[in-house]
Amino acid sequence: MTYGGERIDWEPVKSWVTDWDWLDDGWGENAIDIWNDVREQCPVASTERYGRAFMPVTMEAVRQIANDTDNFSSIWVAVARPDAPRRPAPPITSDPPDHHGHRRLILPAFNPKAVTSIEPDLRAFCRKLITDIGSSSTADAAEQYSQHIPVHGICIITGLPEEDADLFRDWIYRNFQLAPKDNAVRVQVATEMTEYIDVLLRDRLKNPKDDLLTVVANAQIDGQEVDWDVKVGYIRLQIVAGIDTTWSAIGSGLWHFAQHNDQVQRLIAEPNEHDLWSEATEEVLRYYAPVTMARKVLNDVEVSGCPMHAGDQTLVTFPAANHDPKEFERADEFILDRKNNRHVAFGLGIHRCAGSNLARLEMIVAFQEWLRAFPNYSLDASKKVTWANGQVRGPRILPVLTGH
Repeated sequence: MTYGGERIDWEPVKSWVTDWDWLDDGWGENAIDIWNDVREQCPVASTERYGRAFMPVTMEAVRQIANDTDNFSSIWVAVARPDAPRRPAPPITSDPPDHHGHRRLILPAFNPKAVTSIEPDLRAFCRKLITDIGSSSTADAAEQYSQHIPVHGICIITGLPEEDADLFRDWIYRNFQLAPKDNAVRVQVATEMTEYIDVLLRDRLKNPKDDLLTVVANAQIDGQEVDWDVKVGYIRLQIVAGIDTTWSAIGSGLWHFAQHNDQVQRLIAEPNEHDLWSEATEEVLRYYAPVTMARKVLNDVEVSGCPMHAGDQTLVTFPAANHDPKEFERADEFILDRKNNRHVAFGLGIHRCAGSNLARLEMIVAFQEWLRAFPNYSLDASKKVTWANGQVRGPRILPVLTGH
């Protein structure tokens, strides 16, 4: 395959086993069926569209890759063109031994106490979004609701200015939906984000606040000043990984519940603190896990009988692993009160999501407020639901009838 130009346009996928493409139009809404179909044929699919790249669909294969930092590097966390320029965004792009220091630096901002303290604010914010929808008989549960909530949460934690939310959403769209095939877009987004974050961090050096931006601006690891481009990478990660991922999970949950009113009625009958809300949120995470990561293959290695070679790319398909029938009883069913739900929506190994506490809170609050406000909402059959493809999967346009 030639990568001489900028944007690459490919034919639709004809075989998900030997020619997969996570930016194919068939991926977004149909990914679960795709993974299940591939799993019946083999544990690891392949493609040559981005150079040689692999897609494991079993928990065993995913677990092996995620836990093997000797043969798989996080320096590449997305499958993209072989000539794609990549920039650091630690800790997600770092390997041992450096990884631990990067992760230790940002974890305090996302500890349970820090996250729990913002619940009243998050709940009030969700209620305001619902108030803005008002008595309208129709709404877009993605554009008017789910896409705003994680922006609000991450801005509280980091200190990022929420008035720039539209800018963040534009970067996220171009980064995940366009950049994997178009290096020019990748470079442009990275340049814009770097310039923007640079200004914020330099301001925090002069005007410190109680937020993650200030921590990062002054970051040291083991008494050594962190390189400036790495500091910029810390904040880049919060924008691209702390927003779209959770709004996709919230949106997927709302898409699901819009079609299962019996489950909505069970939930709204329970108090906020009841275990059923947590169980339902965990099942949304299992069934609709939004995030697929990737690794660079460092050495020749075999995964579930599939040979991989140094320089190849592989997905770490956590959402597919969550549907492995060898790991989950009735894996193909959404069970509202599933017990012992050991899903891997937040990853495995040293790179398990540092922001999982925040994501869980944002999801459960978003579900509680929406389902209680619109207990009889449903999908608007006259309009189309639009899904994002690629690394972060979830509904981008979610037209509903509010039931009013």
